[in-house]
Amino acid sequence: PGLASGARVAKDHRRVAALGDVDELNSAIGVLLAESLPADAREALPSVQHDLFDLGGELSLPGHALISAAHLERLERLVETFNRGLPPLREFVLPGGTRAAALAHVARTVCRRAERTLVALAHAEAMPPLPAQYLNRLSDLLFVLARALNRAGGSGDVQWQQGRNRG
Repeated sequence: PGLASGARVAKDHRRVAALGDVDELNSAIGVLLAESLPADAREALPSVQHDLFDLGGELSLPGHALISAAHLERLERLVETFNRGLPPLREFVLPGGTRAAALAHVARTVCRRAERTLVALAHAEAMPPLPAQYLNRLSDLLFVLARALNRAGGSGDVQWQQGRNRG
């Protein structure tokens, strides 16, 4: 495949893997947006999708920074907004509840994979830190959003029960 810089890289290059993971994440968020969502979630997620295209652009044009501290600050504000009013966590949360919340959890796990891929790329070549930090905060947002979607849908968190299936 060719990068926006004109450079050719192998199909299994870490940069191509990172681009693919970010694209998959954007698609997972698109599936979440196909659900009936509260207005605040419906308003927040398209901006995230645009950010992910910017991140993809940054990955396909090495040395061209598009993700800024302002992107992270916006995610922080969204995490605070969606977290407001949620009960404190007392146990680990299992993915599930409403369909929208489950899809937010799927997007969160894809986001974590994209973050790991970016970190691996940064170990192999020089990368600015903000794209991986952005994905880290985005996975936090998707977790909090899943909890908020469960609450909006009349379902509580699905709590892990340690040792539940022990004989």
